[in-house]
Amino acid sequence: MASPDTDELATVPVPLPAAAPDAETAPQERVEPKPASADEASPEPAAEAASPAKERGRWWRGFTGSLAAGLAVLAVGVLAVAGIDLYTGAPGPGAAMLIGHPVAAVLALLAQRVADRRNGIAAAGAGIAVVLFVVSALTLFWLT
Repeated sequence: MASPDTDELATVPVPLPAAAPDAETAPQERVEPKPASADEASPEPAAEAASPAKERGRWWRGFTGSLAAGLAVLAVGVLAVAGIDLYTGAPGPGAAMLIGHPVAAVLALLAQRVADRRNGIAAAGAGIAVVLFVVSALTLFWLT
């Protein structure tokens, strides 16, 4: 549903600013952008050829970034539960879990930073390191 204001904006042309006092009498010209000629090289074919590889890299970096962020949230959660348990006197997570989760989260976040800032083998290796940190933390602290 359009309001009267938007209808008016759609039909009224935008006023052009006056550049100089004598510009009021001279007709103002609009400069149209020139279309690209056939002689100019277009970057589109190169972008299309590299697109599948960029999509795979973007997906992998997003996946490993999500794993690293999830491990960081889990580490904060474990520390919060330990604080609540300390306050209430209830038994809580052990020392290994209280130390291991933040260490694994920091290592995963550092590896993810490398994966985000590098390309090629370094980025792939850092992404694999993120996955290994997350899997080892979950295996050591939650499945045993």
